[in-house]
Amino acid sequence: MRWETVIGLEIHVQLSTRSKIFSGASVAYGARPNSQACVVDIALPGVLPVLNRGAVEHAIRFGLAINATINSPSIFARKNYFYPDLPKGYQISQLEHPIVEGGCITIQAGEQEKTIRLTRAHLEEDAGKSTHEEFHGMTGIDLNRAGTGLLEIVSEPDMRSSTEAVAYARALHSLVRWIGICDGNMQEGSFRCDANVSVRPSDSETLGTRCEIKNLNSFRFLERAIDYEVARQIDILENGGNITQETRLYDADQDETRTMRSKEDAHDYRYFPDPDLLPVIIPREWIDQLGEKLPELPEARRDRYIRDFGLSAYDANILTATRELADYFEQAVRLLPEQSKLCANWIMGDVSARLNKEGLEISQCPVSPAQLAGLLLRITDNTISGKIAKDVFDSMWQGKGDSADTIIDARNLRQVSDNTEIEKWVDDVIAANPQQVADYRAGKEKAFNSLVGQVMKTSKGKANPAQVNAALKKRLVI
Repeated sequence: MRWETVIGLEIHVQLSTRSKIFSGASVAYGARPNSQACVVDIALPGVLPVLNRGAVEHAIRFGLAINATINSPSIFARKNYFYPDLPKGYQISQLEHPIVEGGCITIQAGEQEKTIRLTRAHLEEDAGKSTHEEFHGMTGIDLNRAGTGLLEIVSEPDMRSSTEAVAYARALHSLVRWIGICDGNMQEGSFRCDANVSVRPSDSETLGTRCEIKNLNSFRFLERAIDYEVARQIDILENGGNITQETRLYDADQDETRTMRSKEDAHDYRYFPDPDLLPVIIPREWIDQLGEKLPELPEARRDRYIRDFGLSAYDANILTATRELADYFEQAVRLLPEQSKLCANWIMGDVSARLNKEGLEISQCPVSPAQLAGLLLRITDNTISGKIAKDVFDSMWQGKGDSADTIIDARNLRQVSDNTEIEKWVDDVIAANPQQVADYRAGKEKAFNSLVGQVMKTSKGKANPAQVNAALKKRLVI
């Protein structure tokens, strides 16, 4: 039997506000345990929550970015359950009237585009954190995170593979950073994924029993956890078993998912409207003002790069992975408008490779867009070859802000275009490589490339490649 995978994601986005969603306590990461939990966060008797306007604004910005409905009124509810790091015994969340409803995101999965529908995005408070590793036989509770504002983003079950799920999570990660509502730091828990995974016969329209994999904090773990869970479920079904609806955890060391608890449904949480928080009325004027302040969104930039710069959909998608990367590209192209493809190739190639090797973000790149454009200009005007350009780039990366021209002049790297000198190098190489000359004249084209390489080596990379090719062909004519 052929099986179809069905995946929906719930992603928790920690909002970039200075204080918590219902109190004035700081949300700065890394403070001493329990030093940033005020009387509201630890639920002392008689305290009342006060809604953070910035959190509402961030939610509205997200809703506008995905073309969703912004609900007014939006209502907060109490989600009741017991856990040691949840002091109140309930979590303030939203159920029937979330602040954002509907919307969609377009993803690039391989060469194909696909639109993923969103069910909702609702505001809620985060719980504290339980720590087990530092206490033998005990659990430590850190309430610094308790009350931190979250936007939980719930997708429809529109994804059919772990590849699509990762592409969607990456697109969402890029978007929330792009519009400035979350720093996206997965190591610090600012962006966490829960995956709802089920399988069904490929000819069936009925959804299978789903299992939820909780708290996946990297795209690699998301992909591996889904792949393992799909294989596990298929194996159970093909051996005559049934899938139990449950919540599971992914063990990265063992590369497997394991049971955490049976899955609760909404009625198990006994939701009811929070009596301490009024319905949130959002004026149309406020929504319009926030819409006017939104930056050009990733999808619009991708379309513009394809239309105005002639880039492929693949290249445009890579260059808009983050707003910082897109801005870097545009600053370079602004200085070299006729060479957008060359700029794109270098940014996706040499620049990105060096950043990845050294674990840096594009905002930390030692080579500025202006420096890169200056280097590429010297390739296009034949001052240096592409090979020499890589050496100059390396010097720029390690240097102290020197321009390409400064490095080229200091190291005497300007390309030689004098025909007399190039022809001398060519004659020397022909004389030193009679066998390769004979091979080329016998029809072996690879021998010609070898001779070109020998000339470039002899000239220490300074010879103009086009002139070398022309001179060699002229000399090798029988």
